[in-house]
Amino acid sequence: MTIRLRDLAACFEGVIPSIIATAAPDGTPNISYLSHVVLVDGERVALSNQFFSKTATNVLANPAAAVLIVDPRDGGQYRLDVTFEQTLDSGELFEEMAIQLQATGTQVGMGEVMRLRSVDIYRVKAVETVPSLEPSQEACSQRAGLQLMAAAAVARRVSEAADVSSVIDTVLDGLRDRFNFCHTMLLLKDPAGERLVTVGSRGYERSGIGSEVVAGEGIIGTAAAERRPVRVSDMSRIRRFSSAVHASSDEENRTRTIALPGVPDAMSQVALPMLAHGTLRGVLFVESSERLAFTKEDEAALAVVAMQSAAALALSEAEVGEGASSTPAATEQPVMTGRSFRVVRYAYDDSIFIDNEYLIKGVPGRLLMHLLRIYQREGRTEFTNREIRLSEELRLPDIKDNLETRLLLLRRRLEEKAAPVQLLRTGRGRIRLEVAGSAVLEEASG
Repeated sequence: MTIRLRDLAACFEGVIPSIIATAAPDGTPNISYLSHVVLVDGERVALSNQFFSKTATNVLANPAAAVLIVDPRDGGQYRLDVTFEQTLDSGELFEEMAIQLQATGTQVGMGEVMRLRSVDIYRVKAVETVPSLEPSQEACSQRAGLQLMAAAAVARRVSEAADVSSVIDTVLDGLRDRFNFCHTMLLLKDPAGERLVTVGSRGYERSGIGSEVVAGEGIIGTAAAERRPVRVSDMSRIRRFSSAVHASSDEENRTRTIALPGVPDAMSQVALPMLAHGTLRGVLFVESSERLAFTKEDEAALAVVAMQSAAALALSEAEVGEGASSTPAATEQPVMTGRSFRVVRYAYDDSIFIDNEYLIKGVPGRLLMHLLRIYQREGRTEFTNREIRLSEELRLPDIKDNLETRLLLLRRRLEEKAAPVQLLRTGRGRIRLEVAGSAVLEEASG
């Protein structure tokens, strides 16, 4: 029975290292482990070239070689008789493999060392099964069709979502309910910098709302910086970005940084850039404690969801109503009842602490203090997006401010902390402040 390369897709996931054997002109053999072997088409494979100077020298003199690949699902081994064709140092395939190496390299602080030098293309002349313990053959499934149906169902629900919050919740709930993916995150790009901020998650002990990832760092950051999907099928070969994953939420008060949630024993991860109108909106991230949890078909289906979500978020931000053009009427000065609580804003980074507990920083921090000051001064609890944008006190960025997203981030952090201050969305472009007790507002320089 003829074995086709496409039947060996799991062998090219990088879970078990492959081996290449070449020979010098005098017959001296050389064996090297391969970082990445990628299926190009039904007749060719691509090998990453970072360190293998001896291999490169040999194939230039003698293009015949043998590659051993292993199926991580059952241990089945296959020998590929290959012939060297060409070396690529640019192009779509080169970029895809370079990004994959960059993502895994930055996880262990070896981004420069793991930089791809070139991609070597080999034509496969024959595929042979290497005798071993009889592998158990899995029945072919209709997974690809089911993934397409799941993606269509989630995309349909997303198209019905009316605001930013609904879009985010619909996406994450859909990945859980339709795809059965248990650990997911959605991060949006901060328009004022090169960071991504977590605005929603599912399946983690801590939600991580407000945690940040720098563009270019790790799998999430690489997907954002390169605007390409990044998928890893065996995390045991690399180490997770420790400062982001292992940080404790107890350190928030000291570091003013919210810990990124994560699965401690994650083996598979996939990050999908969310693009709309050529602009990066964020990253959709899914992980699992199982090896080979996500296939190329999963990646394709998730990419559809990510793109639909990005378009829905962009539309929600653009069409969100500004509320009434006039400022809401003032109410009577509020009667301060209930317990007293302190709200401190540090001017250095606009970080907010409520009763010595860190809440948030940056523009959302300025937003909260601004709303509380108006509440104390005028007795108002109702606000519109329009008046917030026009406020000189807030110093919102001149570039698109993503106000709806910033308000959502603030609202969810207040909910998560069960703070005595809550922010409610009462309509398109309208919010209400709810204060339980007497707020003592302070400004600090540190």
